[in-house]
Amino acid sequence: MPLRKRFTTWRPLAAATLTLVAASLLTPTAAQAGSRESLPIYSYDQAIRQSVWVDTGLDGDGDGKKDRVAVDIVRPRELAQQGRKVPVIMDASPYYSCCGRGNESQLKTYDANGNVVQMPLFYDNYFVPRGYAFVGVDLAGTNRSDGCVDIGGPSDIGSAKAVVDWLNGRATAYTTRTGTTTAKADWTNGRTGMIGKSWDGTIANGVAATGVKGLKTIVPISAISSWYDYYFQQGAPLYDGGPDDLSDYVDSPDARTKCAAVQQQLKNGAPRTGDWTPLWSGRDYVKDAGKVRASVFAVHGMQDLNVRTNHLGQWWNALAQHGVKRKIWLSQTGHVDPFDFRRGAWVDTLHRWFDHELLGYDNGIDREPTADVERHPDQWETSRAWPPSGTRAATLRPAVGTQPGVGVLGLRKGTGTETFTDNPALDETDWSAKIDTATPEKAGFTTGPLTRDLRLAGSPTVTVTATPTTPTAHLSAVLVDLGPDTIRDYAASGEGISTLTNRTCWGASTAGDSACFKETAARTTAVDYNVVSRGWADLGTYANPGHGVPLTPGKRYTLTITLAATDHVIPAGHRLALIVAGTDKNLIEPPADTPTLALDLSRTSANVPLVGGAPAFARATSGTAATPPRTIAPLDGVGPVPEARRVP
Repeated sequence: MPLRKRFTTWRPLAAATLTLVAASLLTPTAAQAGSRESLPIYSYDQAIRQSVWVDTGLDGDGDGKKDRVAVDIVRPRELAQQGRKVPVIMDASPYYSCCGRGNESQLKTYDANGNVVQMPLFYDNYFVPRGYAFVGVDLAGTNRSDGCVDIGGPSDIGSAKAVVDWLNGRATAYTTRTGTTTAKADWTNGRTGMIGKSWDGTIANGVAATGVKGLKTIVPISAISSWYDYYFQQGAPLYDGGPDDLSDYVDSPDARTKCAAVQQQLKNGAPRTGDWTPLWSGRDYVKDAGKVRASVFAVHGMQDLNVRTNHLGQWWNALAQHGVKRKIWLSQTGHVDPFDFRRGAWVDTLHRWFDHELLGYDNGIDREPTADVERHPDQWETSRAWPPSGTRAATLRPAVGTQPGVGVLGLRKGTGTETFTDNPALDETDWSAKIDTATPEKAGFTTGPLTRDLRLAGSPTVTVTATPTTPTAHLSAVLVDLGPDTIRDYAASGEGISTLTNRTCWGASTAGDSACFKETAARTTAVDYNVVSRGWADLGTYANPGHGVPLTPGKRYTLTITLAATDHVIPAGHRLALIVAGTDKNLIEPPADTPTLALDLSRTSANVPLVGGAPAFARATSGTAATPPRTIAPLDGVGPVPEARRVP
């Protein structure tokens, strides 16, 4: 069996004697050898705090010297004194000095000797007393590291990978940024788990995709899997700006004086045409999923409009194709850390996950359901697999209704056309609010009220055949649950959470690093509809998703739009809607023209992953159900997506 398919961690051996021997050699202390849980028996206040600079082997800033990245370490003193080796939890981030981590935007702070005092987030406070080392890595070009930020490229990924190599004895570190005294990682057994939200989680994905030895697990939270898909979807620009802007946003002052050439390379390599370039190939981790040796515990908000769940969907599917051991949490939030939407359960689950993957404890987490899904605010359910067993794609087809642009959605192929005109001033909330009204900017299609629940789980696609009136056109496709509900208000400040004033503590504290964080609560809103999945494309990429071309007005084109991964139950009595429109305000940029598009309904369809497939859809749309009242007033949903600068 190839090494990359050995997904289970080392486990207790069958013979009791061998179990005890292995445990005494590999766990932090023999006192925990027979335990199913690591315990907080080591002093956090007396923990060793040190900094080293790891040689990346790169010269990203072009100063003729190899770049060194700063690595701040907190580890149990007692185990060091006993000569026992510990596993590592590592968060490699560009945000430790410029922007902060977590809901309270914490920064690293240092004492007079340059050793870390405050390490952001709770990981060190909680896990160091339990026998782990925590390592916070400043990505190249940030905080106290050399080099340049290159947005998920060789410098970003290489600087973090070099630290994993050093932890496993394959790279060199120094006690200072410029000195010659080396530092060895002789205190660790090399077993490393990477964790992080957003850009940090993206780095974990990228390092795992190198296949580096010693990286045993990653926990990517709201993480990017391909940087092209952060800036574009199928040629449609998602919002203004490019990777050069983002690099400048996080570069240290020292890096800004040295990294102009890198900035220019990023700008040249990522034209706003939406074309796929070699720069994007070097920042696509999905294609290298076959190299992943680590297990993956992925967490994502299904309403994350910053790092959208298409990143999760394509990464999850690619890992599945290569048999990677996986676990997943899906919340109703936007771009939010699980520590801030399900704190107690998250800390407990993460603890058990690292105990299993890094300490080898047979605590049963590998035999539990794969997926936790938030069905309603703070209400969760599990699935043995994700997507659930029995999930199959159903081809749903739009057909004309009694009014222009107000059609029906079913299993039978439709005929005729529907026409709409792009209106860049409107978005998916405007379209959904007027789903039952003929409006010029969208074509909408709905089922009747369902007679039983219908569960979507996975990544839908929508195939559109359209005839434009102009040489450029952008398309949006959204799936909407039509019916009253109370959901997390993902479009509001906090993206589904409210921050409270009281604090709870998760681990040990020192005078300079508190383990106590502000509590949060679900921020909810009552709605008449809920957009559950969305996707966009430039119609000019009809022949090649990596290259757009001008359209011939009056000519018919067909392309397939991939929608974001989701897991959503449409309750009995609600309706399912498909909307096809143009520019989705504040989510994609408008095309150069203002096209009118005619949809050929006989060649337009939605491929929707349903638990039970097409038969489940047929059952849910058969029989009679109470018809919801139709009113002239628009339906209520979340507020419009705010126009704001987004950073991962």
